Amino acid sequence: MARTPSNRALSQLVTLLTALVVVATLYLARVVLVPFVLAILFAFVLTPVVRRLDRIRIPRAASSAVVLIVVVCILGIVGWATTEQLVDVANQLPEYRSTIAKKIEVLRGSNNQRVTTATNAIREVGQELAGGGLTPAVDAIRATGSALRPVSPARPIPVEMVPLASNPLESLNTFIGPVSTFGIVTIFTLFMLIRREDLRNRLLRLVGQKHLNVMTQALDDAGSRVSRYLLLQLGVNVAYGFVVGLCLYFIGVPHVLLWGALAALLRFVPYVGFVVSSAFPILMSIAMFDGWIRPILTFTAFFVLELIVANLVEPFVYGTQVGLSSLAILVAAVFWTLLWGPVGLVLSTPLTVCLVVIGRYVPNLSVLNIILGDEPVLSPHSQFYQRLLASDQHEAKSVLESYLAQNNLQQLYDSVLIPALFLAEQDRHRNDLDEATQQFITLSTKELVEELYDHTSEEAALENGTPSDNSDSTAGMAPAVQQAAPFRSLTIACVPARDDADEIVGTMLAQLAERTGHRSQCTPVGPVAETVSGVEEARPDVICISALPPFAVSHARTLYLRLRARLPAVHILMGLWGSAGDPARLARRMRMAEGDKVVVNLAEAIAEIAAVATSQTPRGQRVHEADVNSLATPLVAGGASAGGG
Repeated sequence: MARTPSNRALSQLVTLLTALVVVATLYLARVVLVPFVLAILFAFVLTPVVRRLDRIRIPRAASSAVVLIVVVCILGIVGWATTEQLVDVANQLPEYRSTIAKKIEVLRGSNNQRVTTATNAIREVGQELAGGGLTPAVDAIRATGSALRPVSPARPIPVEMVPLASNPLESLNTFIGPVSTFGIVTIFTLFMLIRREDLRNRLLRLVGQKHLNVMTQALDDAGSRVSRYLLLQLGVNVAYGFVVGLCLYFIGVPHVLLWGALAALLRFVPYVGFVVSSAFPILMSIAMFDGWIRPILTFTAFFVLELIVANLVEPFVYGTQVGLSSLAILVAAVFWTLLWGPVGLVLSTPLTVCLVVIGRYVPNLSVLNIILGDEPVLSPHSQFYQRLLASDQHEAKSVLESYLAQNNLQQLYDSVLIPALFLAEQDRHRNDLDEATQQFITLSTKELVEELYDHTSEEAALENGTPSDNSDSTAGMAPAVQQAAPFRSLTIACVPARDDADEIVGTMLAQLAERTGHRSQCTPVGPVAETVSGVEEARPDVICISALPPFAVSHARTLYLRLRARLPAVHILMGLWGSAGDPARLARRMRMAEGDKVVVNLAEAIAEIAAVATSQTPRGQRVHEADVNSLATPLVAGGASAGGG
């Protein structure tokens, strides 16, 4: 039953309150949740290693403990080495004071005299505004060189609050905080590695056994996606740090281990990490070297390396593992940073990946996948039709050209244009389209069909090095429908069943038939009697009736019966475009004669035409007299509705 407006409003209110409660819980419980989430991510990274140790029959507790100890030792060694180099950098900073002073003097040199003059003028104006008439007196005293001091105006003396020196207990608390967090994360990670199956089963039991299939797929997808992403990101960041250290070594910047480790570590932080990791080596090179060549080389190395990794390496290596749009990554970074601080910025991408996976498998939360995911929200045919509804023919053409860049012309017609016309027909019969919009959609689609056909024909002619003759080109056709020599050229009549949409699809079929070397033409929409007379005068070898179901099916059947009675020796195809039924069953329902067939897409129609062209059976022997006689009775009823076509 449809929900009433009050029920929908209540449901929306409950959803909003639930979201607010979840966000508040994430913020208030961050002290517990942050270590827990960090432990989950570490467990995702280390689980593949533990599984390999399980395969060689090492006990789970021992393998988990060994892996975790090795990781902690590696982190400790790298941390100790970088800390030593950081202390060396801090001790050497006073030695670079003279170099920094020289570069500041260069910046204040003669080339910047105008800037200095303007700055002094602005400062004097500010003093005039702040001190009133006091500035001339001060200038006079400075000019005479007198040691007298002007009398200070009676102003309140500012009071500055100086904090007391921190005691050892506060310093110890500052040190104990990160260490305790690290210990909690380590314990959580060890427990999750040892008891991962038990935790998984408890989560499944918590969600409910009625959704085991969905939850199993969601957990497997989220686990594999996040695990692969973190491992690949770890590999990319370590390689990035190694290349940074190598570049700085050849440039001559000292402490390359420190800067390389810092670059690898900070790349886990979206957006901010690159800026921070590159700022320190660049400032170091400015302070150390007299000239500007090495600082410029350092900046160039970071810039070029980040450009390559961010735009080429990362999308190629783990672009499909994330499944997030670029806007979603930015919004997630801001959201999780506001909730959990810098740690939330690091965790933003993995957590958002989990939300997207949940939205993909839970229908009630599909909004998460739509908003945050990188999958196309609208199909190409929906995009094309939506732009036509907006009267934007230029962007509609761009949608077709983008699809045509990866597919051929027949696939474009079958997968984009015909479904878009079907949507337009549905809206037209529901009276959702006004007359102007209908005309715009019809005329624009006809124009685009002709334009794309001419464009692909010209491209095919240029590739083959021949004049742009449509009858000699087979470009844009699917490989399955390419004609095999020898075959006889046919005359094909494409007949629309009812309206302009049927005529547009008939034009598409005529174009594709031209590509295979046949003579084809699409007749305009008109009354059934005139249409049948025109087709009879053309004396075609094959007739294809174009109809978009379900609205044109009855007209197509009437037209078929009339054509079959008047032209008994002609091959007739019934194009029920986009129909989901079995073609053979549809042909029986349409009471079609033996040999006549129903096709549901243009590829099948071209294949049937190719079969007729290569057939050695004379078309006069194809339809028996009994088949014609069997059609006489339905014509009595069909003639009554023919005038309304």
